[in-house]
Amino acid sequence: MRLYPLIFVVLLFVSCGYKPTSIYTKEVLGEKIYAEVAISLEDPENSVLIKDALNEAIVSQFRSDIVSKDKADSKFYINLNSVSFMPIQYDKNGYVIAYKTYVGLKTRYEDKGGKSHNIYTTGDYDFPIESSSLISDTKRFEAIKFASQKALDAVRSQIAIRSIK
Repeated sequence: MRLYPLIFVVLLFVSCGYKPTSIYTKEVLGEKIYAEVAISLEDPENSVLIKDALNEAIVSQFRSDIVSKDKADSKFYINLNSVSFMPIQYDKNGYVIAYKTYVGLKTRYEDKGGKSHNIYTTGDYDFPIESSSLISDTKRFEAIKFASQKALDAVRSQIAIRSIK
């Protein structure tokens, strides 16, 4: 009896033609991707974090390999537009105990056909801190990394939507 719901769910996904977004993005981008993140002179640490997040996203979400520029099917060029921290929660004494991080990215990519596209995305991430303390570098870097990953998720979604059209 417990097998019937599982069979129903599997048949539902198979019959409705469900495909993950990685399938659509792979059709547009190909198997091999080159990624370049512009290093911000004002904030070089954040640029390195975004480069790491981009590499993780390409491997895990796009299901593609990172290669050199001359071997790539498609190319990504990412600029860090903005990073900001906003207090979102206070304790009873008025000290900040939680922040929201916003990361804005400008992504230009060339698909495997050589056509260039621009995408502007933002990502956010909420995180707590100790009452009456400052944001540590570790928390700051972690927040920027996770917010960047969310912004890159939005890039992946927009690429998938464009491929369906």
